[in-house]
Amino acid sequence: MRSHCIWRHRDRSRNSLAELRASATRQETSKRRSDMTEYKTLGFIGLGVMGEPICRNLVKKSGKRVIVFDLSIEPLQRLRGDGAEIAGSVADVIKQSDVLFLCLPSAKHVRAVFEGDGILKNIGSGQVVVDLGTSSVSQTRDFAGQLQAKGAAWADAPIARTRQAAQDGTLSVMVGAVPVLYAAIEPLIRCFATDVTNCGDVGAGQVTKILNNMVLFETVNALAEAVAVAKHNGVDPKLLLETLSKGSADSFALRNHGMKAIVPGLFPERAFSTEYALKDLSYALELAADAGIRIRGAELIGTVLQEAIDKGSKDNYFPVIAKHIDRA
Repeated sequence: MRSHCIWRHRDRSRNSLAELRASATRQETSKRRSDMTEYKTLGFIGLGVMGEPICRNLVKKSGKRVIVFDLSIEPLQRLRGDGAEIAGSVADVIKQSDVLFLCLPSAKHVRAVFEGDGILKNIGSGQVVVDLGTSSVSQTRDFAGQLQAKGAAWADAPIARTRQAAQDGTLSVMVGAVPVLYAAIEPLIRCFATDVTNCGDVGAGQVTKILNNMVLFETVNALAEAVAVAKHNGVDPKLLLETLSKGSADSFALRNHGMKAIVPGLFPERAFSTEYALKDLSYALELAADAGIRIRGAELIGTVLQEAIDKGSKDNYFPVIAKHIDRA
């Protein structure tokens, strides 16, 4: 009899725990919906190759008022045609935005928007900044701390995948934010991304994206070397990569950077340039140095990228390193 009472007590405990968890889930879902509703105006600074299509998806899918700013007039005019409003200055966007998205080329550009008559001066309590670019981890955490002191918040949410993915709204985004903030901004990010991952607290998104790019650059270099050796030994590069894609050497880099750029020799400008690749790699080297780790593969690809820049390929799509292998 006593054992039956114990089991009934355990069953009630389990049921109570399940009810608590269910209640917490309902509350969290309700909070997310509430937070999403509270964000009435979105700001967007940086309408380049990736920023413009990302912003367009926000305009079309978020149901929010979207205010935009860029130094180039053409993307502003195109987005105004889609329903966005044009701001007169960086400060103007910041003052009107509940959530401000940044999609800028580098940490230097982010700092320029943060300082002066920018984010730090004009932001207020309750506002959120979401940085979609790949940037310095130390700077990211520094800026987050400064905003926290003003009652505002900073989330790093660097984007991955291609320009086509930005247009299609199928990017991968790696977020660094505390759980409550992540829950609040995730629905907005899903306007332009299909894969959204909370990698940890602020800075963790940058760490993850930086290492993603480091691995990508080293993989593309390996593909470029394989193609060069194949050509000199009578094997068609396209056949080589198609065959490799059926085995353990298959990768996203092979099917995209290899097949679509290295094999046909297409290295356009206004894509992810060699200069940008070297910039992102420098962040990985900085992280490794801070940790006391030597990453020799990354050091080598840094040399390869710099050599391509020195040979005039600074602005070309970074798989252009393949073009220079035979001439090394």
